[in-house]
Amino acid sequence: MSRPPAPADPPPEPRWRQPFPVTSGLGAEARLLEPLPIAPAPGPGSPPTGPAEARPLLSIVVPFYNEADCVPSVLDELLALDLDAEVIAVDDGSRDATWDLIRRAAGRHPRLRGLRLTRNLGQSAAVYAGLRTARGRYCATMDGDGQNDPADFTAMLPHLAAADVVVGYRATRRDTLSRRLASRVANRIRRLFLTDGVRDTGCSMKIFPRQAVELLVPFNGLHRYLPAIFTRAGLTITEVPVHHRPRLEGSSKYTNWERALRGIHDLIGVGWLVRRKIAFPALETTAAAPDPAPQSASTTPEPCTRNS
Repeated sequence: MSRPPAPADPPPEPRWRQPFPVTSGLGAEARLLEPLPIAPAPGPGSPPTGPAEARPLLSIVVPFYNEADCVPSVLDELLALDLDAEVIAVDDGSRDATWDLIRRAAGRHPRLRGLRLTRNLGQSAAVYAGLRTARGRYCATMDGDGQNDPADFTAMLPHLAAADVVVGYRATRRDTLSRRLASRVANRIRRLFLTDGVRDTGCSMKIFPRQAVELLVPFNGLHRYLPAIFTRAGLTITEVPVHHRPRLEGSSKYTNWERALRGIHDLIGVGWLVRRKIAFPALETTAAAPDPAPQSASTTPEPCTRNS
């Protein structure tokens, strides 16, 4: 399968510019991050950098939490894609063999990077941590439970020529009836309050420019509201149908009741955030004043004298 054409670089529009640093929370929580060892930067006389170290087109972030049964198959599928992409596998403080499996896979595949939160913080924290370490021109997200089809990224990429953000929607859900009904109700309520225009915000398949990560503020539930935040910031969004597969390994980490309670709480908070968050325009500054001409070394300053 041939690679899709690479989309053009995002235009340097004011919405990408961040005049002030974003408080990511990762500085204070740096001790929670346990990345895999990274080779030191090449020094003088080192051989030229190979393709594995070049900046990729795409950074695919995949969170895992106690998904040891799913890790091998999900990573194998991702790494088999004919895409110029790095894969960032984030272990959200798992208590099973998830991290060991990520480490082994990273030892075999130079395009795979592992990142581990040393305690469980939730899916949004795992996704956000992965996005902050992404090196690609574009970022992509998906679930680590095996229900997303990584091959859909190939079909999503060309749509970046017409929109800033590409969001997948599950045309045919492979979940239980109760979960499908709960998701349908939640999506309708969300669209009513946030008017983000997205039919399936619960679908984790998304692609957006790396610069858009700077628009995000980390909070629990962030991964469900990326379209609302991007829309509020002025980015254009298009939706693409993607495959959805039944879960074959592991178990869901949420019940419908937990999702409903979290959804109501998050909806109130996100509604406040997107309406009150300040979106700074491009800043204009005055030109720097020229430095005064240096005093000649041969000039001797006159001594100060006092009138007696």
